[in-house]
Amino acid sequence: MKATKYFQFRRSLPDREAIQDEWIREVMRNPSRRVTQDDGRIRLWGKVHEAENRYLRVVLLEDGETVHNAFFDRKFKE
Repeated sequence: MKATKYFQFRRSLPDREAIQDEWIREVMRNPSRRVTQDDGRIRLWGKVHEAENRYLRVVLLEDGETVHNAFFDRKFKE
Protein backbone atom coordinates (compact mmCIF):
# COMPACT_ATOMS: atom_id res chain seq x y z
CA MET A 1 0.00 0.00 0.00
CA LYS A 2 1.45 3.35 -1.00
CA ALA A 3 1.32 6.06 1.66
CA THR A 4 2.51 9.61 2.27
CA LYS A 5 4.96 10.49 5.05
CA TYR A 6 2.14 12.46 6.66
CA PHE A 7 0.04 9.29 6.88
CA GLN A 8 2.94 7.29 8.28
CA PHE A 9 3.36 9.89 11.03
CA ARG A 10 -0.37 10.24 11.81
CA ARG A 11 -0.87 6.49 11.99
CA SER A 12 1.48 6.29 14.97
CA LEU A 13 -0.91 8.37 17.10
CA PRO A 14 -2.84 6.46 19.81
CA ASP A 15 -6.27 6.97 18.22
CA ARG A 16 -5.10 5.49 14.90
CA GLU A 17 -2.75 2.68 15.89
CA ALA A 18 -5.54 0.08 15.77
CA ILE A 19 -6.47 0.83 12.14
CA GLN A 20 -5.42 -2.18 10.12
CA ASP A 21 -4.03 -2.02 6.58
CA GLU A 22 -6.63 -4.55 5.44
CA TRP A 23 -9.44 -2.26 6.58
CA ILE A 24 -7.93 0.58 4.55
CA ARG A 25 -7.58 -1.66 1.50
CA GLU A 26 -11.18 -2.85 1.83
CA VAL A 27 -12.49 0.73 1.96
CA MET A 28 -10.37 1.52 -1.12
CA ARG A 29 -11.83 -1.50 -2.97
CA ASN A 30 -15.43 -1.10 -1.86
CA PRO A 31 -16.30 2.34 -0.43
CA SER A 32 -19.78 3.19 0.83
CA ARG A 33 -19.26 6.75 -0.41
CA ARG A 34 -16.67 8.46 -2.60
CA VAL A 35 -16.14 12.23 -2.90
CA THR A 36 -13.49 14.03 -4.95
CA GLN A 37 -12.35 17.26 -3.31
CA ASP A 38 -11.61 20.45 -5.24
CA ASP A 39 -7.87 19.81 -4.78
CA GLY A 40 -8.21 16.38 -6.44
CA ARG A 41 -7.86 14.30 -3.29
CA ILE A 42 -10.38 11.51 -2.91
CA ARG A 43 -12.34 10.83 0.28
CA LEU A 44 -13.69 7.33 0.80
CA TRP A 45 -15.84 5.95 3.62
CA GLY A 46 -16.54 2.36 4.53
CA LYS A 47 -18.04 0.49 7.47
CA VAL A 48 -15.60 -1.69 9.41
CA HIS A 49 -17.55 -4.48 11.10
CA GLU A 50 -14.51 -5.58 13.14
CA ALA A 51 -14.33 -2.08 14.65
CA GLU A 52 -17.82 -1.95 16.14
CA ASN A 53 -19.34 -0.99 12.76
CA ARG A 54 -17.61 2.38 12.77
CA TYR A 55 -16.95 4.18 9.50
CA LEU A 56 -13.37 4.54 8.35
CA ARG A 57 -12.54 7.58 6.22
CA VAL A 58 -9.61 7.10 3.86
CA VAL A 59 -8.15 10.09 2.03
CA LEU A 60 -6.20 9.34 -1.14
CA LEU A 61 -4.02 11.57 -3.24
CA GLU A 62 -5.10 12.45 -6.77
CA ASP A 63 -3.55 9.23 -8.13
CA GLY A 64 -6.28 7.25 -6.36
CA GLU A 65 -3.85 4.82 -4.74
CA THR A 66 -1.63 6.73 -2.28
CA VAL A 67 -3.10 6.93 1.24
CA HIS A 68 -2.77 10.39 2.79
CA ASN A 69 -4.95 9.87 5.86
CA ALA A 70 -7.22 7.30 7.52
CA PHE A 71 -9.34 7.68 10.62
CA PHE A 72 -12.68 6.69 12.09
CA ASP A 73 -15.19 9.38 11.16
CA ARG A 74 -17.62 9.84 14.05
CA LYS A 75 -19.79 12.30 12.11
CA PHE A 76 -20.33 10.18 8.97
CA LYS A 77 -23.93 9.17 8.26
CA GLU A 78 -24.95 6.90 5.42
